[in-house]
Amino acid sequence: MHRLRQRPRPQNKLRICDDDQLRQRDQEAAQIAQRARIFAEATPADAAAEQRASEAEAAADQARAELDDASEFLTFLALPRPVLEELIAQHPPTEQQAEEGAIFNADTFPAALVSAASRDGMSREEADELLTTWSAPDANALWEAAWQVQQESRVELGKG
Repeated sequence: MHRLRQRPRPQNKLRICDDDQLRQRDQEAAQIAQRARIFAEATPADAAAEQRASEAEAAADQARAELDDASEFLTFLALPRPVLEELIAQHPPTEQQAEEGAIFNADTFPAALVSAASRDGMSREEADELLTTWSAPDANALWEAAWQVQQESRVELGKG
């Protein structure tokens, strides 16, 4: 039981990087490295293929390091279930939202969850500001980072 009680709660990181070229370079380098590794594994006697794979992996590591240096990260932590349930209860859906099947108020709950789950000390006001001023895709990514970690399961039902 002690080991189960000591399990860390799931975390989720959101990368924020405004440099499109660095993001593109990272993706391309990762794809090149993956293809080179697949080819090297398919031809184990080809020392040149292994060398190209190693070089491609080093280039991908370098591209990732450059992207990391240019990025900000927000980290979100899964809340204990009673805390999450209380937070949801504090933000009940409006009558119309409830009729549509919502379990929380979509206007107030996202900022509350982002703030509560933030490992970076983000206040509710700061979360609300980001959710309302960022572009829709970026605001959705912020919300999803905080919400998804609440839904993450790390257990598996065995086939007895």
